[in-house]
Amino acid sequence: MIRNVVLDMGNVLLDFNPEFVLDTFCSSEEEKDSIRKELFDGPEWALGDRGDILDKDRFDLVKDRVPEEYHEALKNCCDHWDICMDPLPGAGEFCKKVKEMGLGIYVLSNASDLFYEYFPKFLPLDFFNGVFVSSDYLMLKPDVEIYEAFLNKYGLSAEECLFVDDRKENVNGAKAAGMNIFQFQGDYGKVIERIAEDR
Repeated sequence: MIRNVVLDMGNVLLDFNPEFVLDTFCSSEEEKDSIRKELFDGPEWALGDRGDILDKDRFDLVKDRVPEEYHEALKNCCDHWDICMDPLPGAGEFCKKVKEMGLGIYVLSNASDLFYEYFPKFLPLDFFNGVFVSSDYLMLKPDVEIYEAFLNKYGLSAEECLFVDDRKENVNGAKAAGMNIFQFQGDYGKVIERIAEDR
């Protein structure tokens, strides 16, 4: 029986959209391509999510791989990438519905240290029964250890949790840890239906 809903953050609750950031700060397709490759698709992004580097360090680590004429745009993208992190339509209402159903509600997200600046603008951290951010624990989804660490931290049984993520590899990681899973594709109603199946 599902007693707890465990939610990814990016593209489940908030809109992680690097293209919006690139469109905002870049003036050419070439500039976008360079910054996309080295910043958003570069190794430093995962290092930030795993807590190996801080957000404030990214520019200095990436800049030597980006043409100097693009450095102003790169700096803006590094310093302000979270401008895209707006709530998805219906996300807040969905979270409140989960609580109204009497379920525990948790966040388990790959995210860097900046999480604590932008996420509380969506809902206060204490709205949730627990918030587990990868960079705090030097772990990343989809490694099984992060799901197990999450379950241990909050004393939860895997079989009583429904994990919701937009990425297939992340739901597969949760499944390997024994959790119920749902791959999110934009419809909160279907998540509620999945919960109701086990109620």
